[in-house]
Amino acid sequence: MTVAAGASPTARVGFFTDTSVCIGCKACEVACKEWNGVPEDGLDFRATSYDNTGMLSANSWRHVAFVEQPLKGDGVRWLMSSDVCKHCTRAACLDVCPTGALFRTEFGTVVVQEDVCNGCGYCVPACPFGVLDRREDDGRVWKCTLCYDRLKGGQEPACAQACPTNSIQFGELEQLRGRADARLRALAEAGAEGAQLYLHDSGDGIGGGGAFFLLLDDPEVYGLPPDPVDPRRRLGTVWAAAAAAAVALGAGLAAAVLGGGE
Repeated sequence: MTVAAGASPTARVGFFTDTSVCIGCKACEVACKEWNGVPEDGLDFRATSYDNTGMLSANSWRHVAFVEQPLKGDGVRWLMSSDVCKHCTRAACLDVCPTGALFRTEFGTVVVQEDVCNGCGYCVPACPFGVLDRREDDGRVWKCTLCYDRLKGGQEPACAQACPTNSIQFGELEQLRGRADARLRALAEAGAEGAQLYLHDSGDGIGGGGAFFLLLDDPEVYGLPPDPVDPRRRLGTVWAAAAAAAVALGAGLAAAVLGGGE
């Protein structure tokens, strides 16, 4: 899919990643780095798998996870998945940013303006996925923009264009959700018992993801939180508890003062 240049789209766009056809080639990682000028990040040999980036970071906006699962008896099952910023519907990072460096684009994606970011880091703990990260050399936060510049030019994101198996699919979210439902049914009929959709449901803790996934096992297996929640969701309860504690403390102090004066 492409977005018409200069258009003002009304439909939100995003990613559907079908991990069942990911081959771990890392073409998405390379395309992301090349297009966005993301610095090389070590290419470390971790001695645990073929995963050399480890996690998403300020210098890894795409991360291909390699999961090796020993099978009963002999053999290993490989699970591979290209992770990325989820561009949450309820994006806590966006709301806690004090400078407006994080904003929601006309495409429904969440982008950091590097020339506005002051490096305060408030957004880092606000993200339930650990996506946001500060770059050591300048202290600012960097993450996937869903190739905002390409979208404005009518092009699809570089990672999706580079993916040779169509594991990373870009398009209007409603169309992608329908496609994901059909794919899940096909896998279930083929006997893939653990297959499930992740961040597909708008009723989850982040209101659904602008990037969602079809997984072949539980999210934890891929290093993803099983039930991600916007950390601000419980702020009302936290403040109420704090207020109750303050009242109880005040009452205790008043009783102590009054009692001591007798």
